[in-house]
Amino acid sequence: MIEVAGAGMAGLVVAARLRELGVDAAVREKGTRVGGSMLLSSCVLWRHADWDTFRAECPDGDERLQRLVWERLDDGLAWLRSLGAEPVWDETGNPCTTGQRFDPRSLTTMLAERAGEIELHSGVLDDAPTILCTGGFAASSELVTRFVAPAGSLRLRANPWSTGDGLNHALARGAALTGGMAEFYGRNMPDADWDETQLVSLSQLYGRFARCFDEDGVEFFRAEDVSWSESNIVQATARRPGAKAFYILDAAALEQWVREQTVAEIVAAAPAEARVSLTDLPFDPPEGALAAVRVIASITHTVGGLRIDDRARVLDAGGTPLEALWAAGVDAGGVATGGYASGLAQALVLGLVAAEDAAAAI
Repeated sequence: MIEVAGAGMAGLVVAARLRELGVDAAVREKGTRVGGSMLLSSCVLWRHADWDTFRAECPDGDERLQRLVWERLDDGLAWLRSLGAEPVWDETGNPCTTGQRFDPRSLTTMLAERAGEIELHSGVLDDAPTILCTGGFAASSELVTRFVAPAGSLRLRANPWSTGDGLNHALARGAALTGGMAEFYGRNMPDADWDETQLVSLSQLYGRFARCFDEDGVEFFRAEDVSWSESNIVQATARRPGAKAFYILDAAALEQWVREQTVAEIVAAAPAEARVSLTDLPFDPPEGALAAVRVIASITHTVGGLRIDDRARVLDAGGTPLEALWAAGVDAGGVATGGYASGLAQALVLGLVAAEDAAAAI
């Protein structure tokens, strides 16, 4: 029997693959539902279109793990389709990446059915053979404060149950951490009230067209330096006072297109309390400014995490695998360090790898 801790993307993939391999799995999810943060996402599983771009965009990552995700994602997507998953979009909408988009609810339902019985409200971890799939520590105020940003500054843009249970369990057993513990993937969101149904629709994904000022009127990030994913401007915002910023937009910026909308349309859809009159800014607006949106950095998942090998085995500081302990999804660190890569692709590939290695080991 193998215990699977967590029933998000990684945990469901692990359990489904173990059952395929004829191995009994006890899936335990501390939350009230399955699906983790996958259920709240746009559910695009992607990789960089070419290997050199991946390395260039995530230069500090573990090359072995990056190669694993990059080489095995296409097979992983084929595996999902073989189980009955039907893509709703056969491309990512970004020429720099390749992959597929699924309906998150349908994919969750299908994987949960394949995973077998799942015990909810159960977060207990013991010394049994275990695959950790608890989703990192984005929802832990204590761990986010320790590694990422000042207490209480970041908004959570994910499920509320990824509080570092896998990380803490493995550390207690002697596990090592990767680099990049201060890094995270997230979005600048409106500084207003929003809920988990709006995590995608209210993302303010136009930092590359805006001028970005903090609450003190300091222009702290240049539009030309914003990465295509906009992860770097979010992380920079997280280090400003209150993890907040103002996006200032001129006529040219408002006319730009992001996916299927203009920036003006994204701004108009933002909650009214986040759309700030230029006369109410705490600093003089730059010349040509027509609109301002107050944003707050939000965290979806962590980048650093447990050190693993290319069989998803959790390692100690000397590089020795811990006995009967694996990690998949963003419980494992070292894939996207220094940049941005698909967390769902990481969950799919490492989930398959962890299940296959654990099945062979018992």
